Amino acid sequence: MRTRLLLTIAVAAAAAVLPATSTATAAPAVPPAPVPAPNPTTVHEWLTTPGVTTPTDVQLPLNDTVTKSPVTVHVDPNVRYQSVSGFGAAITDSSAHVLYGLTPDNRDAVMRNLFDPKTGAGIDFLRQPIGASDFAVGQDYSYDDLPAGQTDYQMKHFSIQHDEAQILPLLRQALKLNPRIQVVASPWSMPGWMKTSGSMIDGKLIDDPRIYRAYALYLVKFIQAYQRAGVPVDYLTVQNEPQALERKNYPGTDLPWAQEAKVIEALGPAIRDAGLRTKILAFDHNWSEHPGDVSSHQRAGEDPEPNYPYDLLGTDAYRWVAGTAYHCYYGDPTAQTGLKAAFPGKDIFMTECEGGDSDTIIGVMRNWGRSSIDWNIALDENHGPHLGGCGTCNGTITVNSVTKEVTYNDQYRDIEHFSKFVPAGAVHIGSTVDATSTKGAPLETVAFTNPDHSTVLVALNTGTTTQSFTVAYGTHSFDVTLPAGGAVTYQWPHVN
Repeated sequence: MRTRLLLTIAVAAAAAVLPATSTATAAPAVPPAPVPAPNPTTVHEWLTTPGVTTPTDVQLPLNDTVTKSPVTVHVDPNVRYQSVSGFGAAITDSSAHVLYGLTPDNRDAVMRNLFDPKTGAGIDFLRQPIGASDFAVGQDYSYDDLPAGQTDYQMKHFSIQHDEAQILPLLRQALKLNPRIQVVASPWSMPGWMKTSGSMIDGKLIDDPRIYRAYALYLVKFIQAYQRAGVPVDYLTVQNEPQALERKNYPGTDLPWAQEAKVIEALGPAIRDAGLRTKILAFDHNWSEHPGDVSSHQRAGEDPEPNYPYDLLGTDAYRWVAGTAYHCYYGDPTAQTGLKAAFPGKDIFMTECEGGDSDTIIGVMRNWGRSSIDWNIALDENHGPHLGGCGTCNGTITVNSVTKEVTYNDQYRDIEHFSKFVPAGAVHIGSTVDATSTKGAPLETVAFTNPDHSTVLVALNTGTTTQSFTVAYGTHSFDVTLPAGGAVTYQWPHVN
């Protein structure tokens, strides 16, 4: 992770028409109300608007006829796309430190608001750094740090002791609150002794078969150690942001696609032989290569790699890869659809998106994304603590380092619009906006069929005025209005 990069003009333009929003909302006085059971004759509407602390939560009539409207959103359960894995954020070293600054009772209340699927947001997908990221406290660390010049190919010194104090207890608590949680883990760097720099900061993985085997063993031992600690690792990437060069003050590694293929070809059999079920995700970087990273490659005398995920999936590593992980900091989510068309047998995941909003999540899900994961789940009022990199990143919540007041930021509500209503196993279905106006309607939508056969529609009004529209589902419909900048989730039960 590094200083937040701009999205492409296409994505930024959609955000630009939104009115100014508060970056944070005050902590709820009581835990959020649970989602009511679907009523066979009503639609549950859950609405948030810019600058308003508390969502509105009402029931709307579900008509057994389709009314005519200048703007109609058609939801079609017969058009089916990908299944959903979940929505969430990351309990980084910094997040754990901030949460442990709260009293046990207050921390428990925050954890319920984040993870409880009945009374809270129901977050069910977590991104977990393997060792230090830029959001760590004090200094970088791996699970096998050694003095300069020493090696440990057999991982005799491997230990996850660092995580046992705060990170693992929080992960276990989250899993107790929501047993459906899945974890995707990612290293910002392998141990420094495996790298050309001799450090977790910058450098490349040493191109040596012994190093590839050692790194595969390192990752397998991480999965095993976390599993013994009560935290199964469902997915794994082998390098966070592998195109990131010149990261001078926090862990990072320049890992070209050819080297990542070698890592995966060593790791895949190692995971299989260890009897583990963890799946490997490739790439773990932006939709498009950022111009800053292109320039870094050129200064290093290297060719840029704009087709990294395509090149990687074109190697023998393909057989060991379950899908591709993306970040949202440059490019746009249609890149996901392009890759899915080229490799239809591989899944797509969004594994990091600091500052992502409802519009971004909708774009991710409309382009074959199975997950959408924010970055830090909690930070302090100074956007930290952190080692370097992003100095302006917000947490899903903010914990004031002095007063210990907890603020639930916009990211919390953006995630909640999905995680509270769309569980793992839901399927993305068709939704289209039909407007009689030649200019169309400023609505972004995405719809799902849940495992309980209820239907969910998430909509965002990207315009500057209130938008009225009809939602049509088969022979049923309901009429609604959505304020400018408003995001809304509608849920209704199975109807024929």
